Amino acid sequence: MKNILTILLLLFGSLVANAQNFNFGAVTYDDYEFSKKKIDSNANAIVLREFGTASLQLDDNTGRLELVFDHHVKIKIYNKEGFKEANIVIPMYKDDSREESISDLKASTFNYENGNFVETAMDKKGVFTENKSRYLRLTKFTLPNLKEGSVIEYSYRLKSPNIFNFKSWEFQSDIPKVISEYMVYIPGNYNYNVSLRGFQKLSDQKVELAKECLRAGGVSMDCSKITYQMKNVPAFIEEDNMTAPSNFKSAIYFELSDVQNINGGKTSYTKTWKDIDYDLTSEKRVGAQMKRKDVYKDIIPVITKNATDDLSKAKAIFDYIKKQIKWNNYVGMYSEDNIKKALEIRSGNTADINLNLISALSTANLDAEAVILSTRDNGTVNKLYPVVSDFNYLIARVNIGDQSYLLDASEPLLPFGLLPLRCINDQGRVINLKKASYWIDLKASQKTITSYILTGKLNDNGKITGTITTHSSGYAAFNKRKDIKRYSSPEEYVEKLDERMPKIKILSQQIDNLDSVENTLTERYEVEFTVYDGVKTQFYLSPFFINTILKNPYNLNDRTYPIDLGTASDERIIINIAMPDKYELLEKPKDMAIGLPNNGGKYLLKTSFEDNSISCSQILQFNNAIYPAEEYLFLKEFYSKIIQNQKTELLFKKDSK
Repeated sequence: MKNILTILLLLFGSLVANAQNFNFGAVTYDDYEFSKKKIDSNANAIVLREFGTASLQLDDNTGRLELVFDHHVKIKIYNKEGFKEANIVIPMYKDDSREESISDLKASTFNYENGNFVETAMDKKGVFTENKSRYLRLTKFTLPNLKEGSVIEYSYRLKSPNIFNFKSWEFQSDIPKVISEYMVYIPGNYNYNVSLRGFQKLSDQKVELAKECLRAGGVSMDCSKITYQMKNVPAFIEEDNMTAPSNFKSAIYFELSDVQNINGGKTSYTKTWKDIDYDLTSEKRVGAQMKRKDVYKDIIPVITKNATDDLSKAKAIFDYIKKQIKWNNYVGMYSEDNIKKALEIRSGNTADINLNLISALSTANLDAEAVILSTRDNGTVNKLYPVVSDFNYLIARVNIGDQSYLLDASEPLLPFGLLPLRCINDQGRVINLKKASYWIDLKASQKTITSYILTGKLNDNGKITGTITTHSSGYAAFNKRKDIKRYSSPEEYVEKLDERMPKIKILSQQIDNLDSVENTLTERYEVEFTVYDGVKTQFYLSPFFINTILKNPYNLNDRTYPIDLGTASDERIIINIAMPDKYELLEKPKDMAIGLPNNGGKYLLKTSFEDNSISCSQILQFNNAIYPAEEYLFLKEFYSKIIQNQKTELLFKKDSK
C-alpha cells in the first residue's frame, strides 16, 4: 500500500514539462465545457488544475525560519451534488507559543452568461475561524453564486513555524483531478525523508538546482527544486469500515532527517527509539506523571480494601479512575497540566485520565506501563523511523501474571480490558520507565456479540404478541449502553425506540445490567405488531423484521484498501411464533448457508413450519476484524445474497378443510 521513496535531494529525476502556477481568474471556455467523461462520467465536480509550492523562508520580523505554502485550485461544478466542493476548510495547527496563519486569500465563482464569464468574488466577511481544539483552528469559507456549470477558484498562502514535517500534499481527494502539481524548494543543507503513499503513481517528477534560494546568517544557500506531478487522478471514495483516509489516499509526506549547520557539524532530527524513550520518560507531561506516587499513596489502601488478588486490585483502581475523572472529549498523549490537577478538577483529556490510572496502578505495586498509539481517524504510524508526532493517544497496560491488559479509563461504560474501537489501529508502542520500548498489536479483546430471541403467537385478530429478548456483550453492549445513556432515563430511551419502530408497539420493558458493564446487557420487551387487519384467508409475514439488512455497505466496483471492521462479530436471531390452527405454508424464503473465503465468516438461515409454529433462525458471523482488499468483492456479493433473500416472505393460507 505504501510506496516509500527515499529521495536524495541533489539527484535529478525525470522531466516535468512546464510545471508552474496558473493565473488566477483566467477561466476559459474549455474549462466551462470540460467533459467529465474524459476522467469520470459519474463525477459531480472535477479539479481542472491544482498547483502548490512550499519553501523555507526567513521571517523578517522574528528572524526565524518558517515554511511558506501557496495553494491554488480551479474546480468545475457539474450539478448540485457538487456544490459541497465549494465549502472549503483549511486546517491550521498551533501550540502554546506559535501557530500557523493564512494570508492572500482569494476566492471567486465564474459563471458563463450571455457569451461571457461573470466573476463573483467572495466577500472577505464570509471567512470565519473555528477553534476545533487546543491545537487546531479551522479557516472556513464558501464560494458564492453557485450554479450548475460554475467554475470556482481559490488560492491562499499559509505560513507555518513547523519545518520538521515540511508540508504534505494530497494528490487524491473526494473528486477526480485532471492535474495536480506540487513544487518544493528545500535548502541544500536540509535533508528530508520523503514518502509517497497510496496506490496512484506519479506521472512525472523533476529535481533541479535553484541558486541562492535562501539567505540565512549572512550565507546564501542553494535549494533543491523538486516538482511532483500526477495526472488524471481518480476520486478517493470513502466507504464503511475503514480507518483514516490518509492511510490510503495518494499523497506525499516529508520528515526532516538532519540539517548540516552553517558553522559546521550536523543536527540529526531522525531519532532512534532510544531517543524517543528518553524524551518521553523525561517529559514532564508523560514520564514525570507516570513516576508520581504522591497522588495516590494515601488512597490506594481505601480503593483496594476489598481486593483479594492483583487482578481484583487492578479492576478496583480502574473503576475508581473511571468514576473520578470525566473525559473532556480531547484526545492526547500528553497531560494537559498534571495528573493531580486532573484528579482535583475531575476532568481531563485521555492522557490525563490514563496517566492517573498508570500512577495509581504503580502506587499499588502493579506492573503498569504506558502505550502510545495513533487512533483510527489519525492514520497509521510510520515504522521506518520514529516520529513521535505520528502518535496522538495514550492508554495504560497492566501486566498481571502471564496476562497483559490494555486499559482506557476515559470511557466509563467499557469493561476492564476492552479498548474503545478508536484505539484499535495497527500497533502501539509500550513505554516503560525502566526498559526499552517495544511494539504490541492493538486488537479487540472481545467480539461484538448480539442475540435476539422472539417468542410470540399470532392471534385471530392478525396481531402478533410476544417477547423480544436481546443479549449484548463486548462492543455491542458498550454501544448499546452509550445509546441508552444519551437519554435522561431508560424509559425515555424505550419511548424513542418505540417511535423509531412504527410497526412494533412496545407494551412494557425491562433492562438488566445497564450499569454492570462487566456483565451481559439484557433487554426484554413485551411487544405487539399487526400482520393483517380483519379476517384473512391468505397473508404474507416477513421473518426479517429484526435488524433487517436493507443496504449493502459495499458498493464500489473495486476497493484498494482493506475492510477494517475493528472487531469480529456474531449476531443470532431466533424467531418462534405460534400460529392459529388450520393454516398452511405456501411460500418461504430459501434456506441459506453461505460463507466467506478462508473461513472469514458465514450466514445461515433456516425457516420451518411445524405443529402450527413458525421457526426462523439466522446467524451472521464475521470471524475477522480486518479483510484484505482482495476479498472485497466476496463481501459485496455476500451482502447482496443476504439482502435479496430477505426481500422474500412467508405466505400462509387458511386451510378450507
